[in-house]
Amino acid sequence: MTLALSTGTVAAIVIFIALDIFAVVFGLSFLRAAKAQKAATEGAPAPTKPVASMSRRDFFRKSLITSLLVFGAQFGGASIAFLWPNLKGGFGSVINAGQLADIKAQIDQEAAPVYNGAGRFYIVPWNGKATSDADYPTEGVTTDGIMPLYQRCVHLGCRVPFCGSSKWFECPCHGSKYNFAGEYQLGPAPRGMDRFKITITGGNVFVDTSEVILGPPRGTDTINEPPQGPFCVAPG
Repeated sequence: MTLALSTGTVAAIVIFIALDIFAVVFGLSFLRAAKAQKAATEGAPAPTKPVASMSRRDFFRKSLITSLLVFGAQFGGASIAFLWPNLKGGFGSVINAGQLADIKAQIDQEAAPVYNGAGRFYIVPWNGKATSDADYPTEGVTTDGIMPLYQRCVHLGCRVPFCGSSKWFECPCHGSKYNFAGEYQLGPAPRGMDRFKITITGGNVFVDTSEVILGPPRGTDTINEPPQGPFCVAPG
């Protein structure tokens, strides 16, 4: 079995190994110096080269500095590994969301969007009419009657759930509401939900989460669908 490691993980491992080697070399050099100093004190044959003695204060000072350097480098390596772009199929990459036919069937059966947790997006149906402010086909955010929406509310970044009764997206934080196409309807949000580019290859739906396409401005309504029932979140 081949273990797939991201570039960030490999970089962190290399840093940790280098730090461990440095710590071992430093410890061995100190032990050699201490052993030579002890041998000279006990009358053993003096080494061919003079050995520089190290006081206890110098030892603790160097140990403290070394520990701080090791901790800082390890923390930095871990941070690099965490922040390194994920190119193995997670958020920030092109994600295979599944078969187009299966996604459409699930949307029709549940009358709800299909959620992709790894990509942090919903896939919604869209057969609306493009406008100058919301030309989704030209922007590349829709194809074959579907469109991906970023789950984040454009107001303050909360995840926006889909309300099964109203058939709108309703933010539980401050009450922003978006229709089934993620277009602004109510609340403090400054625009509609953001989107991602989408392509269909070999019957599979691929969503590019490396670039966020800003949502349409307020007043955009390409599907003209009022709420289908009670709101899940009270209007703010």
